[in-house]
This record gives sequence, C-alpha cells and structure tokens, in this order.
Amino acid sequence: MSSPAIYAGVDVSKAHLDVALTGTEERPRFANTERGIAELVSQLEAAAPELVVLEATGGFEVPVAGALAAAGIPVVVANPRQVRDFARSTGQLAKTDALDAGILALFAERVRPAVRPLPDAATRALDALVGRRRQIIDMITAEKNRLGFALPAVQKGIRKHIRWLERQLSDVDDDLDEQIRQSPVWQAKSDLLQEVPGVGPNLARTLIAELPELGQLSHKEVAALVGVAPFPRDSGLMRGKRMVWGGRAPVRSALYMSIWSASKWNPVIRVFYERLRSKGKSPKVAQVACMRKLLTILNAMVRDGRRWDPQIPLQQLQAQHSC
Repeated sequence: MSSPAIYAGVDVSKAHLDVALTGTEERPRFANTERGIAELVSQLEAAAPELVVLEATGGFEVPVAGALAAAGIPVVVANPRQVRDFARSTGQLAKTDALDAGILALFAERVRPAVRPLPDAATRALDALVGRRRQIIDMITAEKNRLGFALPAVQKGIRKHIRWLERQLSDVDDDLDEQIRQSPVWQAKSDLLQEVPGVGPNLARTLIAELPELGQLSHKEVAALVGVAPFPRDSGLMRGKRMVWGGRAPVRSALYMSIWSASKWNPVIRVFYERLRSKGKSPKVAQVACMRKLLTILNAMVRDGRRWDPQIPLQQLQAQHSC
C-alpha cells in the first residue's frame, strides 16, 4: 500500500520560516537567511511533497519561492486573503506562525492550487518599478489634495515636493521603458498590446510585469485571475447581484483607467459599452464588463500572436447580439 501524499506549508516572516507537513505535528523553524533557506530546501527535498504553498508577504517570500522552484519542488505563492478565508472555513481563527504554516499545508492538500512559473529576476525588477510608479502617483495625488487646503505658509514646500515627485515619476517611466527595450520578447508584447486603442504604455507595462499569464489562460481564467469575472450570489429562490472581487488590484486599476479612453476611441469597446448602457446597465457595471472585454481581446492577441484587427471582435459582438 502506497503512503499518502505529503503537502507542505511555509509561513514566511522577515526573520523566520515556519514549516508544516501534512501527516505530522512537527513544526520546524528556520532562519530567513541564505543558510536557513538552504536548510529548508534540503528538508523539503527529503520529504518530497506534492506541493508547497507560501503566502505573498510583500517580497519576503520571493527568495524562498525561488530557491524551492530552482530545486524542482512544486511551489505556489497564494493570495493571503484566499488562505485566510480558507482558514475561517475550517474554524481556525487563532493566528500564530506555526498555526499559519499548518493552514497553508492543509490549503495545499485540500485546494491544490495550480503551479505556475515563478517570475524571473528581470520580471521582478519590472514589477518593482511598476509598483514604485504607482506609489509615486499616489504621493503626487495626496500632495495635490493637501495643496487645496494648505495655508500659504506651507504651499511653497508642497509645490516643490510635487515637482520633485513628478521628476521621480519621469525617471521611473524612463527606467521602465529601458527595461522593456532590453527584452525583445517584452518589447514585442508591449508593441502588440499598444496597437489596441485605449492601451497605453502604463497598461502594457502593468500587464507585462503583473500578469505574465496573459495569453496562457482561457478568457474565463484570466478574468478570474485579475478579478473582473462576475460571481453569482444566489441562495434558494434569492438571486443576488453578480459581483467581482479579489484578483490583482494593480492590473484591475490599470484596466479601469484605460477603459475611459477605450470607450471613446476603441470601436469594439465603444459599441459594447453603448449596448450595455442601452440595456439599462449602470455605468459601473458597463465599465467592468468593458474591462473584461478588453482583457479578453488582449489575451487572445497575445495567445495567437495576432495583431489588432477591430473586425474580429466586432463580428463576434454582432454574432452574440443576433443570437
């Protein structure tokens, strides 16, 4: 009789790595250092788990996940909210490093999330620049909001800070463009994406850095991954509103900003938006649907290596409308 499969969870903090394996109550702890990571990898290689799950922890998980993947150990970096919801569903409300590791191991065994390729160093660098760009924009917005209520005594300093932040933003944009130019694959993908009206450099950069799965998944899978797929809220005879939730907020935010332009200048999105509004859909519902439509178009273009042709999605829309 074969022994049951083993699943592992690793709770990652700045200082420690707590490990749990299904089938055992032991909770070994390793230092979150190069040596500690090497010891962790050695132990998991010996255990040969079917899957190892870590939570995304703001970057602390990256060296661990990279070392596990390099050793050929299947690893998934899970969304913390998904793991926390799973913990609540099991009745586990307490939270310690050891308990969290156990929940991650149970999550690996019960949910078995799909293993996807981890981003390489260049992709992580691009992702960091995209994240930094988002932070600078938030700071500029905050300072401009303060300026509107600031007393004259501090307005000069705020304006000076805004100008400095705007220079920083320009530098980050230059760094992003240089990163993309250095990769022929990224440059080709960026050029392809920006052929679509409404898709500018910011959305293209965000998709390259934060949605590497684009073109590798079905349109339903990629919409769910980003968080623009509507989920039913039905129970018995009650039929609730379909809601979108979860997913990759930076990608969703970049798509939302692009829709304002696409709904005016992209013939496919404009027709789709107007049709939804004529059916009584609210502007917000129509906008989210357009985000999903635009993402579906981009996913198909990257998957097939196909250039922008508005006739293809327009014909699809006409066919759907005639059904």
